[in-house]
Amino acid sequence: MFDSVLVANRGEIAVRVIRALRAFGIRSVAVYSDADADAPHVRLADEAVRIGPAAARESYLSIERVVEAALATGAQAVHPGYGFLAENADFARACDKAGLVFIGPPAEAIEAMGDKIRAKLTASAAGVPVVPGRTEPGMTDDDLAAAAEEIGFPVLLKPSAGGGGKGMRLVREAAALREAIESARREARGSFGDDALLVERFVSNPRHIEIQVLADAHGNAVHLGERECSLQRRHQKIIEEAPSPLLSPQAREAMGRAAVDAAKSVGYRGAGTVEFIVDGETGDYFFMEMNTRLQVEHPVTELVTGVDLVEWQLRVAAGQPLAFSSVDITGHAVEARVYAEDPTRGFLPTGGTVLALREPTDVRVDSALRVGLTVGSDYDPMLAKVIAHGATREEALRRLDAALGRTVLLGVTTNIPFLRALLSDVDVRAGALDTGLVERKLDGLVEHGVPDEVLAAAALERQLALGGDDPWDQPGGWRVGEHAWARWRVDGVDVRVRGEEVVVGDGEPMRLRAALRDGDLVVGTRRYAMARDGDVLWLGTGGRSWALAETERWDIASRARAEAAAGPVTSPMPGTVLLVRAALGEPVTAGQALFVVEAMKMEHTVTAPVDGVLAEVNVRAGQQVALDQTLAVVVPHEE
Repeated sequence: MFDSVLVANRGEIAVRVIRALRAFGIRSVAVYSDADADAPHVRLADEAVRIGPAAARESYLSIERVVEAALATGAQAVHPGYGFLAENADFARACDKAGLVFIGPPAEAIEAMGDKIRAKLTASAAGVPVVPGRTEPGMTDDDLAAAAEEIGFPVLLKPSAGGGGKGMRLVREAAALREAIESARREARGSFGDDALLVERFVSNPRHIEIQVLADAHGNAVHLGERECSLQRRHQKIIEEAPSPLLSPQAREAMGRAAVDAAKSVGYRGAGTVEFIVDGETGDYFFMEMNTRLQVEHPVTELVTGVDLVEWQLRVAAGQPLAFSSVDITGHAVEARVYAEDPTRGFLPTGGTVLALREPTDVRVDSALRVGLTVGSDYDPMLAKVIAHGATREEALRRLDAALGRTVLLGVTTNIPFLRALLSDVDVRAGALDTGLVERKLDGLVEHGVPDEVLAAAALERQLALGGDDPWDQPGGWRVGEHAWARWRVDGVDVRVRGEEVVVGDGEPMRLRAALRDGDLVVGTRRYAMARDGDVLWLGTGGRSWALAETERWDIASRARAEAAAGPVTSPMPGTVLLVRAALGEPVTAGQALFVVEAMKMEHTVTAPVDGVLAEVNVRAGQQVALDQTLAVVVPHEE
């Protein structure tokens, strides 16, 4: 076994691998960019090396700097985690050339399966069924358009390199095809350095099921059952489980054999995942791709099989043979990915500083969070994973929901409330899943606005904080023999308080008693975690959180923004302006694309709110922008 291993990644996967190394007694070396100088994985490792600025291309994606760090620290091997360089054949070769063991498959296997076009051809040659489509290398835009017409809409555009939903576009009609190709190529080029695309039939009512495989250098390969990954948004998984509620034992064995055959066809070594798309109506399954690395959702497989996949990555890389030829599946496991994103704004990335944090202790949590951590727009928005195991699927779902309800994360808007709503959905509970479920049910899964009870709690907290001990100082308007109304402006809403009576806006009076206990705010029967960020009060309960502005200054600013909402064009997320598609003084129409903003490997097109003239353009391509920053101003024609 190795004495020292460098972990070429960041975030929760770096923490996960470093902890596995510590369990083995192996010295760990972390790498970090300027954005991660004080990150948890840096603190946890035995040694840490700076490899560049925040931009991933100059740090985590720099093969030269990662290899130099490994050699300088005396590491014998490199674990790539997932993402970044994990599926980069050049990186695997560079490690080998430098005398370092790459903890992953051979470079030839990465090339064969990392390129989706080659992967489909290889799998098909091995007898594994593939999705109908066109997979020729080097297809031009015209080739893709012709292939889409031949296959018939809807079709799926997919980047040949990489995965994770980056650069993937669902196209339902010919009119949208050319713009989708342009956007897919640009995002693929930015994420993977390769803009080659393929096109394939979009399977109706699809389920996304993947098979975990392990293979050693001695010709042994085994599958460890499947994971159901059908609950997705933007082609990115959000909740995964093992085993799938769909597969029979016979189907599991057939797909497992196909996965092992696909792995053996490229001389695979280490941990990998073969992904299938399954027709929910017929049960037919088709090979999609092979991920030549550890998957984000690997913990659910570990919990139901008892196999530590990182441990076996290390053992296989050290030359040890597999110690088993099959596994037993016990119980059920479900994982939820916690993202820095806002489901009410189309899952756009968010950011901020972690002000308060409480993570559940009775389930597995893979996390790289800490109080004081700044969540920026440089990297993927996933913050943590919460994973629950139970004797039955129902028990696992119940335990996961309860664990998310006990999670407190203030300072950064996350998808935790959305995850809880999704776990409670009747079809999810019944196991009637498909990859379009989230999109169909999104409106019912997202909570808009702030509940009156929360606005009332914020006003009561202000009253408690400013009241003091002298009744004459009480902001509740205390007078001899009576209380007068105290008026608060919470997040633009008028809240009146008189004793235990609270009225929010024009609503009915509520009777609420408030108190502070161990730093939390208790209002009635509900307990809120609290944190402050300047004039903003963060409250959190039941896995939900709200950022509430309380000052008149904020109210005036919000009102001014609301009154001028038709004109300003603002950024929907913190990120980088990729494209500016209109010039100063140019006439524009409502819905016309004006800018493309990218953050955390996700693109968003910003459009004109009204017909008019572009009176201001305040940004240029390549410029960093903040959430809600004004990019331009459109003056309506009548003005």
